[in-house]
Amino acid sequence: MLYQAYQAHQDLMWSSRTLARLALPALNLPWFGGFGTATMRKLAASYEVFSLAELTHRRPDFDIRSVRVGREDVPVHEELVLETPFASLLRFRKESDVPMPRVLLVAPLSGHFATLLRDTVRTMLPEHDVYITDWHNARDIPVAAGRFGLDEYIDHLLLFMEEIGPGAHLMAICQPCVPALAATAILAENDSPVTPRSLVLMAGPIDCRINPTEVNELATSRPIGWFRRNLITRVPLRYAGANRDVYPGFLQLTAFMNMNLDRHVNSFRALFNELVEGDAEKAESKRSFYEEYFAVSDLPAEFYLETVQTVFQDYALAKGELTWHGRPVNPAAIRRTTLLTVEGERDDICSLGQTMAAHDLCTGLRRGLRNHFVQADAGHYGVFNGKRWEQSIYPMVRDAIHISD
Repeated sequence: MLYQAYQAHQDLMWSSRTLARLALPALNLPWFGGFGTATMRKLAASYEVFSLAELTHRRPDFDIRSVRVGREDVPVHEELVLETPFASLLRFRKESDVPMPRVLLVAPLSGHFATLLRDTVRTMLPEHDVYITDWHNARDIPVAAGRFGLDEYIDHLLLFMEEIGPGAHLMAICQPCVPALAATAILAENDSPVTPRSLVLMAGPIDCRINPTEVNELATSRPIGWFRRNLITRVPLRYAGANRDVYPGFLQLTAFMNMNLDRHVNSFRALFNELVEGDAEKAESKRSFYEEYFAVSDLPAEFYLETVQTVFQDYALAKGELTWHGRPVNPAAIRRTTLLTVEGERDDICSLGQTMAAHDLCTGLRRGLRNHFVQADAGHYGVFNGKRWEQSIYPMVRDAIHISD
């Protein structure tokens, strides 16, 4: 009933938000006084803030039309390379004949869409041939498509690497660092030609026993049965994924927002004031962030529960107990892949040391193939988004990829 109650509330609020959106342009008409008066500006700002505070379940556009390569702007085309019921492999193809390293960017399956990595993609495009895992919203996936757990997630990475072909690189951000490391180990142990030349792991929970965060403590505070009973619900009949068990994206977003509730409240208060004062640049920055942040995606229940238990409760990979379809995963089998791990000093989701732990597992790599970087003053999102990512972290990633290419 949890999802049904949420949907009923969304339906109830739909008419109010629609009226607010329709009222905004009307308030700027001359007979209402336009936005020139303080009263009208405050009313318009109230309507806009109210409209923005809405969860959506549609993937936003990447909206990357061109990129600067050298001294010219090169058109970019978003291409579907391969599709399964659960994910699409997308390529951002540039109209350029210059060969560049091929990189599979593994986006998190954690309540948001792959477009959360829009700036990551945009930064990498001038010097790389970028592919991305575009995970589908579980509420749109029919039950007949079958289950999707941690094994199936790894299956998709193996499938996508096979599709891209030999000589590619793998880069994972946050939650997918565990399956990305597992997929690399499997390919290496198989002596596969599509074993990635480099593996970049950024702010990922390789070993959550190290410096536990609030997220880690929440995951271990209750048995897995509690998560199953209280956080898993079924998709309403109105959607293509009707009756599929999911961990709803709106619950994930609620959990994340509650971790920094004061920050979000203050951000909306600041947005209201910026709209009233006409500070368009600052207002647009906040508007763009929340339009992306409030676009939520449901997770298949199997994947969510297996991730909580395997990664956050049992620490299976860190303890050498992770399996893939019953086969042990052996990171020590990785011998010729360059490994770079990246962490943010102020990351309150994946703390210092948790990603670096990958080096202790990849004992088959000689020192020259391993590197670790900590970005000062960076929080979780600052590792892959913003000025610190662009100016300090990206050059490290680029060098690791290009040297191993």
